[in-house]
Amino acid sequence: MEPIKISLDDYVLFGGGANGESYDLKDDPSVMLKLYFPGKIQQPLDEMNLARKVYALGIPTPEPGDYVVTGDGRYGIRFHRILGKTSYARACGENPSKVPQYAAEFASMCRKLHSVHVDTTQFENVKDRYLQILSDSPYFTSLEKERITKFILDTPDADTAIHGDLQFGNAIFVGEDRYFIDLGDFCYGHPYFDLGMLYLCCKLSGEAFTKEIFHMDNATASRFWDCFVPEYFGKDVPPREIEEKILPYAALKTIIIDRDSGCRREEFHEILDKTVI
Repeated sequence: MEPIKISLDDYVLFGGGANGESYDLKDDPSVMLKLYFPGKIQQPLDEMNLARKVYALGIPTPEPGDYVVTGDGRYGIRFHRILGKTSYARACGENPSKVPQYAAEFASMCRKLHSVHVDTTQFENVKDRYLQILSDSPYFTSLEKERITKFILDTPDADTAIHGDLQFGNAIFVGEDRYFIDLGDFCYGHPYFDLGMLYLCCKLSGEAFTKEIFHMDNATASRFWDCFVPEYFGKDVPPREIEEKILPYAALKTIIIDRDSGCRREEFHEILDKTVI
């Protein structure tokens, strides 16, 4: 795919992240530019192709736009922004009395997402992703890797959609419309891999992190999970039983947390040791 050449004179910077910067189109606030740092060429192209395939599945997500390149040789993606949107994380933080409503809406979105069957030749298997990251990790012994690998492989296979970074900050709404965002880790497999991420954000994160990233305190995040469980799994399923099933998959995120932190995060390894290893 050949990138479209653009001029940054037409855009205004509004934020940054680990991979690059975000811009608004000056004359059209519905257009957002995600511009990667210099030297990153394949990554934005891969993200664009993935975004288009996910959109084609009918999963509610903002429509992807174009693959672009600036005059200074940086590559990026233009997206259609959802104007007036609010994330479920911010909504819960600003309106904690509505947590049951927001959790129910989010649970409905997740059930629909996890019922979408995908062409497994077009997307990555979540097990393969975890196993590759684990194989490359310097933060586990050979025995630990062996036991974690067995746990991953023993998880039932599924060909259903997985967000890859499922948490209440990655779902937005405006009016009656709801969307998933930030699907760069989209793949397929058992929903427990997705729900483990949500549990981690709701129940296992530090107070300062929860307030900074999700705009709420830990008590509100914990309540969100407690309201989410009966809406997703059914009101007759004991919450404790669900927690015991999901906790190991939350602990599995240690593999990714270590990689992204560049160090061994002992507080998460302790949970992994108790549930998986």
